[in-house]
Amino acid sequence: MADSDESFTDAVMEDCRAKMARAVEHTRGEMATIRTGRAAPALVEKLRVDYFGSEVPLQQLAGIQVPEAKLMVITPYDKGSLKAIEKAIMNSDLGVNPNNDGVVIRLTFPPLTEERRREMVKVAHHKAEEGRVAVRNTRRGARKDLEALEKDGDISSDELERAEKDLERVTHEYVAEIDRVLLHKEEELLAV
Repeated sequence: MADSDESFTDAVMEDCRAKMARAVEHTRGEMATIRTGRAAPALVEKLRVDYFGSEVPLQQLAGIQVPEAKLMVITPYDKGSLKAIEKAIMNSDLGVNPNNDGVVIRLTFPPLTEERRREMVKVAHHKAEEGRVAVRNTRRGARKDLEALEKDGDISSDELERAEKDLERVTHEYVAEIDRVLLHKEEELLAV
């Protein structure tokens, strides 16, 4: 019976780890979209552009280069999308004005003010908390799965207890990873 106990709990734990890892990666991706005063393609890649009536991520419509730390150049693959891209940038919360020369769009990133940096830190904290909540929700789901396995007689109460301890340990690991991502972003934001 002990071998099948482990295979049931291993399956639940493996699924749980995969979901928690996705939550951490999502949080990491969200953090990349927070402006730090430096130009980075991640700031605009996912920006939704209204292109002939459908919402398309900017990265599918244009090439994005960062020739200098404070400058980003967006080169549309189709010159007809230039105005739509410019409009999407202006409507975003980036806080930069696009400079359209008819061929490319240049974005010049001014240094962030102290107040704006503090606002961005708050945004980062909010995104990190969303990631932590996602990890905890995954833990809750895995715990329910484990309890159901015990109730159905598929695992013993000792195995349930061991699995729950393992689940707590794994949850702490992933929450700590989100905290490290947040700390890195905070350092990036507060560095002048």
